[in-house]
Amino acid sequence: MRVLSEPAPTALAAAAALGCEVGAIANSLVFVSDGEPVLVLTSGAHRVDTKALAARWGRGKLHRASPEQVRTATGQAIGGVAPTGHPAPLPTVVDAALTAYGEIWAAGGHPHTVFPTTAQELLRLTGGVLLDVTA
Repeated sequence: MRVLSEPAPTALAAAAALGCEVGAIANSLVFVSDGEPVLVLTSGAHRVDTKALAARWGRGKLHRASPEQVRTATGQAIGGVAPTGHPAPLPTVVDAALTAYGEIWAAGGHPHTVFPTTAQELLRLTGGVLLDVTA
């Protein structure tokens, strides 16, 4: 775990603080699909195509969760959501683009904390599925 002197609420801020490529930042994004919160761990290098991802994942439409829904689902605030440590496990997708990096960085539950990991470790920790999250 690394504690940053300044908060890193975005992938760009985290990459700048860590001196790594923005694509090596694993953003933890919470969506609501089929009435339940779901987690998408995406590379900071691109945006999630919610329509394409929902189709690949076999889920209903993905809607961005509100800050209140994020906190309820994860126990954490937007800008520091970790991939684990939630009150209950969330259905999770790990972005296939993260496999291009030997080391990736994810939030540690607070905007000032990050930890190094790998895409394979995120899959193991979350029980998630590996999918392309872009169009």
